[in-house]
Amino acid sequence: MEQGLLPWPPLQRALCAGEEKRVGTRTVVVGHRPVSETDAYVAQKFCDNRIVSSKYTLWNFLPKNLFEQFRRIANFYFLIIFLVQVIVDTPTSPVTSGLPLFFVITVTAIKQGYEDWLRHRADNEVNKSNVFIVENAKQVQKESEKIKVGDIVEVKADETFPCDLIFLASSSVDGTCYVTTASLDGESNFKTHYAVRDTTVLCTDEAIDALTATIECEQPQPDLYKSLGPENLLLKGATLKNTKKIYGVAVYTGMETKMALNYQGKSQKRSAVEKSINAFLIVYLCILLSKATVCTTLKYVWQSNPFNDEPWYNEKTKKERETFKVLRMFTDFLSFMVLFNFIIPVSMYVTVEMQKFLGSFFISWDKEMYDEEIKEGALVNTSDLNEELGQVEYVFTDKTGTLTENSMEFIECCIDGHKYKDCISEVDGFSQTDGPLKYYGKSREELFLRALCLCHTVQIKEADQVDGLIGHPEHRYTYISSSPDEIALVKGAEKYGFTFLGLENNFMKIRNQKNEMETYQLLHVLNFDPVRRRMSVIVRTTTGKLLLFCKGADSSIFPRVQQEEIQQTKVHVDRNAMDGYRTLCVAFKELTQKEYDKIDRQLNEAKMALQDREEKMAKVFEDTEADMHLIGATAVEDRLQEQSAETIEALHAAGMKVWVLTGDKMETAKSTCYACRLFQTSTELLELTAKTVGESERKEDRLHELLMEYHKNNFSSAKMIRVAGLKYGLIIDGSTLSLILNPSQDSSSSNYKNIFLQICLKCTAVLCCRMAPLQKAQIVRMVKNTKGSPITLSIGDGANDVSMILEAHVGIGIKGKEGRQASRNSDYAVPKFKHLRKLLLAHGHLYYVRIAHLVQYFFYKNLCFILPQFLYQFFCGFSQQPLYDAAYLTMYNICFTSLPILAYSLLEQHINIDTLTADPQLYMKVSDNAMLQWKPFLYWTFLGAFEGLVFFFGVYFLFQNSSLEDNGKVFGNWTFGTIVFTVLVFTVTLKLALDTRFWTWMNHFVIWGSLAFYVFFSFFWGGVIWPFLKQQRMYFVFAHMLTSVSTWLAIILLIFISLFPEILLIVLKNIKEKISCPSTPSSPSSQGCSVLLKVFFLTPANDECQRCRAQDSLCAEVPPPSLALCSPRDAQHPCSIIPAPPLPPAAPLFPPQHQQALSTALSLLPLGFHVLRQW
Repeated sequence: MEQGLLPWPPLQRALCAGEEKRVGTRTVVVGHRPVSETDAYVAQKFCDNRIVSSKYTLWNFLPKNLFEQFRRIANFYFLIIFLVQVIVDTPTSPVTSGLPLFFVITVTAIKQGYEDWLRHRADNEVNKSNVFIVENAKQVQKESEKIKVGDIVEVKADETFPCDLIFLASSSVDGTCYVTTASLDGESNFKTHYAVRDTTVLCTDEAIDALTATIECEQPQPDLYKSLGPENLLLKGATLKNTKKIYGVAVYTGMETKMALNYQGKSQKRSAVEKSINAFLIVYLCILLSKATVCTTLKYVWQSNPFNDEPWYNEKTKKERETFKVLRMFTDFLSFMVLFNFIIPVSMYVTVEMQKFLGSFFISWDKEMYDEEIKEGALVNTSDLNEELGQVEYVFTDKTGTLTENSMEFIECCIDGHKYKDCISEVDGFSQTDGPLKYYGKSREELFLRALCLCHTVQIKEADQVDGLIGHPEHRYTYISSSPDEIALVKGAEKYGFTFLGLENNFMKIRNQKNEMETYQLLHVLNFDPVRRRMSVIVRTTTGKLLLFCKGADSSIFPRVQQEEIQQTKVHVDRNAMDGYRTLCVAFKELTQKEYDKIDRQLNEAKMALQDREEKMAKVFEDTEADMHLIGATAVEDRLQEQSAETIEALHAAGMKVWVLTGDKMETAKSTCYACRLFQTSTELLELTAKTVGESERKEDRLHELLMEYHKNNFSSAKMIRVAGLKYGLIIDGSTLSLILNPSQDSSSSNYKNIFLQICLKCTAVLCCRMAPLQKAQIVRMVKNTKGSPITLSIGDGANDVSMILEAHVGIGIKGKEGRQASRNSDYAVPKFKHLRKLLLAHGHLYYVRIAHLVQYFFYKNLCFILPQFLYQFFCGFSQQPLYDAAYLTMYNICFTSLPILAYSLLEQHINIDTLTADPQLYMKVSDNAMLQWKPFLYWTFLGAFEGLVFFFGVYFLFQNSSLEDNGKVFGNWTFGTIVFTVLVFTVTLKLALDTRFWTWMNHFVIWGSLAFYVFFSFFWGGVIWPFLKQQRMYFVFAHMLTSVSTWLAIILLIFISLFPEILLIVLKNIKEKISCPSTPSSPSSQGCSVLLKVFFLTPANDECQRCRAQDSLCAEVPPPSLALCSPRDAQHPCSIIPAPPLPPAAPLFPPQHQQALSTALSLLPLGFHVLRQW
């Protein structure tokens, strides 16, 4: 017996007659019994059924995790610094770099360990689950992980298949079972599988146990849809539905099952922010090396003076000094590196990871992205790309199920050139809308409806027997199919009086218009595939007639029917496609017994082939589906999703270019693009299709012509185009794209692909129709790899969209009716296309602003931290004396300044979410990585340098006077450093408070709490004699420092001086916005201003509405608050006028709760200056 093989000669044979055992196959002995009594059974070595999706074990977790973490450049760098501190006599304790590194490594290890523990737990739930094996005509309960290849397994209803099984028998008489593969490919619809015909009758434990057979099948491969006999193969992870029980033999187990082979991590995607961080790190690493080099050089220049050499107790002979000079210089260089290494923010990586991980929950918790129909909200599969949502430049979207509802409704049909629509008529059963109805045509109409009732894979179940499905109110049957189109066609036939009653024992039953029962024997099903784009069935009537019915796309059916039959039907197909309907053509042919015998033989031979089975099957299908007769065509409507048009308009307004990639025909897709406002009536369309381009050898010439024409229109009349708002769109089909991406070797144009790409990139909207899944990914890859590497986003709902979802920078899956494979393979999943608007314009915008501010702030505060340390070396003879205590060095990034920026990066809303969603133009302000370009980076760097200079020299000059202490003494080294550090901590924290626009209790808690914690820690650290410290250098330093009133005033003054440029900048910016607001009334992003909005009415004038582009309209201004809406399909009614929502009030410069405190502080400044002047 072969895998998935329908009846073939004696089951006991291991191989087909004339076949030899080939490489790449495996032989499975059913029940572990040899075929012949004379043969000795030798147990074959296959893997067990244990699933392992975890990465670590208890024994290898520590070394493996540490190895993976130290492969990260930053972690490895700090490890080297730590080792230098341990080995070399450095000015700071190894704890100062070791503790932060330990914290980073520990937090990451705990996170990764917890995630792996969850995987271990999930594995154990599967591996330890109970299954029933048939042994010695009895059922034996075992754990799933103990199943071996060759075991006969019994699976009951609603249970999951524990391994990949060959379907032997079921409780159903016809040997069928129903399966859902939602956990594999996300397809939630029922699929029908068939038992091997020779074993269908073995439906008891005794009968199945007596089976003696071998199975020859191919070696394990990951493709879910490619196998030898897929209709007989039940995959691990699929669930048995509406069938009491089945028997199957295990052929693939454990990590060799298709589910396990498909379990692989998606390729790591790096965001633009990560690339910016790496670039900034290189700059700061250069700064670090420069500082260490300067200090090392100046140290030896300074020591070249005999009076500045080493002290007498450390003096060495001249020979010793010369001998070890190079080594001393190298160790001094390393010591300075250690002293200044805190300029590289090690804790930034942990903060960024925590921000991404915690921030992703806000998307999942968004109630506005929750869909009541499916009872689900948004899903975040990866949190590494949150900020990338705010940088999207190109959106690639599928059409069916993404822009449309994928809820098919039969609209009309065309039979022999006559269109039939609406409901049943009393006279002839049809309501005819064009063409006369004659009696002789009735047989063709009935033949067409019989084709709709027979050419499909729909199954019928009574409503009360189908899980989770609701029956139709007019009858007690429910249709089950993996294709919504097929259900719509069967319902359409039912509307005209022909009802499909189901399939039983390979006999299909239908009830005709006269309420008579008709029975057809189903002989063969030539299944649909995306390459053929059609499917066929071969049936035998009760009178013995052999008929082949075929349905498929017009491009697939027309070349295979009589050419004289095409023209009348083609007119209707094209018109329906222009109306936005999905069209299918129906054909048939009558077979003689001799023709059928030949087809049957060829099909069985192809099914039994162990090599090149798919190619052989395709050849038989091609020969069989030829010389047919065209009967007619169908039109099925797939309505647009709610707010899909508004969403595309918003994406365009945000500066994004939207491309639609679909497998539908051009006319259907083009109509949908107009309906969803991808194309406007004013859009000038450029078409590159088989019809417009003509012969393939002229395609390059045609492309050059279109390119030249486009450039001519764009540059010669740029002013006119800008005033008129003209836009260009491109339409291309799959066949033309294939020639573009894979030009012939004798192509005369070497830059053919580049020319095409130039056309695409200059169009505001592109429609790619008749696309194969691989072509969708090629399109995304082509745009992604263009100059500038624009950020791409792909969104789709079906398995055929997975390739482009994985290819794009950001992949989004729709939780639609085509299953969940797209959402499972995506980075984010949303219930509807309309939710993309808020996901990008609001969440994406905010996430980018937050993390960009976080990155810049980390570099800024670490520069403020280290610059005084560098300047201090000029005043201590470059002796590597640290300015700050080791505890402050360790705690600065971990405790004192980490929580405020983390809270900011999670909660900040510099603009209200509703405003961001309503005004797409705000998205462009942060596009193209605007906040992480070199200009803002240099601003933050110079700001950090300025404040570092103020900290050091401000304290230095203010405390030169000995009168600052009551006893006349000057402050010591550690007091000086503590004052600098205090000003530093308060300044960088208050800087963040100035930047905060959205205050919550958590912001208050972490900002003021961090400052309070610093003061508490300083008192505590300096108020206790620590026995593990050799020197108590910080004892009572902080408390003694605060006893001086001069210190208090100096700290306040220096904080104000440091923040003054930032405060001045904010005030000037606020004044500028208030001044410019009245002068730009049309800007919807100007908050607090009255905005004059335009509304347009449709009038008989020969003009068009500038808002909706409807023809024959005239613009008229109407005062606010009003908005205009217009339907381009109805030019007889004016634009609807609706009230405009009030604009939000202008955001105050400071939160109300802080304005009084700020006023009080500012009023005290003159007093402070007066006191300082008296010094």
